[in-house]
Amino acid sequence: MTQYDTAVARYFEAWNATGPEARAKAVAAAWIEDGDYTDPLAGARGHEQLAAVIAGAQEQFPGHEFRLTGAVDGHHHMARFCWELVSTADGSAPVAATDVITLAEDGRIRSVLGFLDRVPTTG
Repeated sequence: MTQYDTAVARYFEAWNATGPEARAKAVAAAWIEDGDYTDPLAGARGHEQLAAVIAGAQEQFPGHEFRLTGAVDGHHHMARFCWELVSTADGSAPVAATDVITLAEDGRIRSVLGFLDRVPTTG
């Protein structure tokens, strides 16, 4: 497993961690203290804000989990990967995205730039 695979595995552990304590622990393992996350719908910096964004996504999509789709591609402390948000009940995946992460020297995430490829339609 490469440093990129390890970082992405920790990333998904954080996004799928349930409960405030487990989520806080997983966020701290995945991101540096002042790490950040940005996508078209959310922005966060620091462990507390990151945990809040994750909790919000879990509240919006109960019964779903974040899953890697395909391989992680990395070089020069950066990696990109694709994921889906999958219903554990029926396997549907209303959200899909491509993320690009930058790693700190210790292998944790410094920053995430998320690009939403598929989102649910409203109306």
